[in-house]
Amino acid sequence: MAVVKPFCGLRPVPELVEKVASLPYDVMDSQEARAITEKNPYSFLRVTKSEVDLEPDVDVHSPKVYAKARETLRKFINEKILVQDETPCFYIYKQKMGDHVQVGLVAAASVIEYQANRIKKHELTRPDKEQDRIQHIVTSEAQTGAVFLTYKADESINALMQANMEKPPVYDFVAEDGIAHTLYVVDDAAQVSAIEKAFLNINDLYIADGHHRSAAAGRVYDLCLQGNPDHSGFEEYNSFLAVIFPHNMMYIMDYNRVVKDLKGKSPEQFLQLVAEKFSITEQVGAYKPSRIHTFGMYLAGKWYSLEAKAGTYPEEEPVSKLDVNILQHNVLSPLLGIADPRTDKRIHFVGGIRGMAELERLVNSGEYAVAFSLFATSIEELMAIADAGQIMPPKSTWFEPKLRDAIVVHMVPCAKYLPQCHENN
Repeated sequence: MAVVKPFCGLRPVPELVEKVASLPYDVMDSQEARAITEKNPYSFLRVTKSEVDLEPDVDVHSPKVYAKARETLRKFINEKILVQDETPCFYIYKQKMGDHVQVGLVAAASVIEYQANRIKKHELTRPDKEQDRIQHIVTSEAQTGAVFLTYKADESINALMQANMEKPPVYDFVAEDGIAHTLYVVDDAAQVSAIEKAFLNINDLYIADGHHRSAAAGRVYDLCLQGNPDHSGFEEYNSFLAVIFPHNMMYIMDYNRVVKDLKGKSPEQFLQLVAEKFSITEQVGAYKPSRIHTFGMYLAGKWYSLEAKAGTYPEEEPVSKLDVNILQHNVLSPLLGIADPRTDKRIHFVGGIRGMAELERLVNSGEYAVAFSLFATSIEELMAIADAGQIMPPKSTWFEPKLRDAIVVHMVPCAKYLPQCHENN
């Protein structure tokens, strides 16, 4: 069963939501964030990337960066830019990008369910990124970014969501990138109870995006548990901020690769080696794969389609037959020497939202030698791998549209349980 709880969300006042709501902290660098906040002082990036209000050469993991996040969040609260709901609520978050619409439940997901693997994972986390999120939570006493969860679609939940979208939304705006964001507050006690009960019939939740956020919430829970002799199980640190979408509304885009050099090979030599494992056809223009086990390759000003030959990958093993692994094991590792794409500096990953033109631009600039376009991993593949307890390769999925930070924030009062953490900030 899936345990989800309502909570007292901290939210922008309606007249400022369009200015406050921001893209996630991890889709831009500090320089890009600084440019945004210089034009818009209400941007929540001042909390999630708080180095923008400090000197440009500051270490982004410095204690004063986290302290600045706490200071700015309190400032937004004191100035009534953000206001906390007085009673626990669920929230329904609708997004529209072009023709694609997705509707998710904003809720407090269970840390215990996560630690028991009833909220299933499919990626490894990096200790440095995990520690960054831990420090941000304990210093700001808030979970400012949601974990993106999914579940196998259920008609009873769909009906409840639709019923609660019949009343007027509290937010309805189109962001600068053209994506529409709509939020409904579910504060009726009977409806809140009905949603909680409906999710108890869901066997598993799956992390689509946000492995570091959820892992950090788990570590904060452990720390607070140690520091709270009166632990009841009802404290806010027992849960983490999540937006939960049915699997049939998920939109996964391709996640493409570019490599800096051909490891000493000429383009002609490289093509010959690739042809040992792939059928190659030169294309007139940019090639975006339309089915699994096919790839695009941009090399020396030309596009090629690649189709993996039979026998070059295990067809029954769910992880090894992923397109990202077929490319990794047949090209990137043996031909280009990229044994670990997680750490190798010669490879760069390009989200499909940037299109084929971005791959061409990177190679034509001379900074990269070859680009590969991939067919998007499916949500069914992701779930099958998570069900099997296996791990997907890095940068396998690119979800769109991105959840906006600050639409709803989950406050996690924890200073009294972790005084040592706050003494260092």
